[in-house]
Amino acid sequence: MDITTIGVLGAGQMGGGIAQVAAAAGYQVVLADASQELAEKGKAKIAAVLGKQVDKGKMKPEDKDALVGRIRTVASPAEFSACDLVIEAATENVELKLKLLRACDEAMKPGAILASNTSSISLTKLAAATKRPELVIGMHFMNPPPLMKLVEIVRAVQTSDETYRVVRAAAEKMGKTCTTSNDAPGFLVNRILIPMLCEACFALQEGVGTAADIDTGAKLGLNHPMGPLELSDLIGLDTVLAIADVLHRDIGDDKYRAPTMLRNLVAAGWLGKKSGRGFYEYDQTGAKKVG
Repeated sequence: MDITTIGVLGAGQMGGGIAQVAAAAGYQVVLADASQELAEKGKAKIAAVLGKQVDKGKMKPEDKDALVGRIRTVASPAEFSACDLVIEAATENVELKLKLLRACDEAMKPGAILASNTSSISLTKLAAATKRPELVIGMHFMNPPPLMKLVEIVRAVQTSDETYRVVRAAAEKMGKTCTTSNDAPGFLVNRILIPMLCEACFALQEGVGTAADIDTGAKLGLNHPMGPLELSDLIGLDTVLAIADVLHRDIGDDKYRAPTMLRNLVAAGWLGKKSGRGFYEYDQTGAKKVG
């Protein structure tokens, strides 16, 4: 199959980034959200980000206009009929994803591939909810998609070899390096990452060190580009908690349990950078406040 048009369901942080990456690779993109207005807001955010690159001389104005012009917004996944590949990038909630994947499945043409950006939910379960299980696969982009080089491709039990081949080729055309995971809780990246993020939160909860000390230790002592608490704020604390709960439930090992502090921050609505407060506080531009 030749992929020429890619649908992206979800115009938020992840979906918008995926749409930008796909359009930059020359694909025609159909961007949908819960409403046309939300999809338009997602496209406008992409244009604003690229506009800053133009202002800095890192991108030509005509290239920015061409990229944005390849993104068409629609009101719902019902308008994905022309897409060769659809990537679902909704909130990490299994019932929501099942509902949205069924809606995409109904709208898509025969032979089109349906991918989920899920970071922890079973692809086999998601595939089984559709009428095209052999055409369902995981495309786990890292956050933020325009900057991070990795796409973790996750094979459901039902995923065909041809589906895997086509999706890997599409990801590589987007300039990504691919790893492959079989369908297991958390796949590869989050199975390694989430225990570290939770352990950093446990250390903070127990007063072993301040958030700044923990993050500085990871950056300078472990050569990580971001500290674990900063990274949690970037990912979204609600997403970190959701993945931890999936790992804890499905693997049954207490090393994946979530700290009480993490649950309390999510309960308070302090979800990290996207809400303006998490382990740190952020201003309206998304910059971390000092002090």
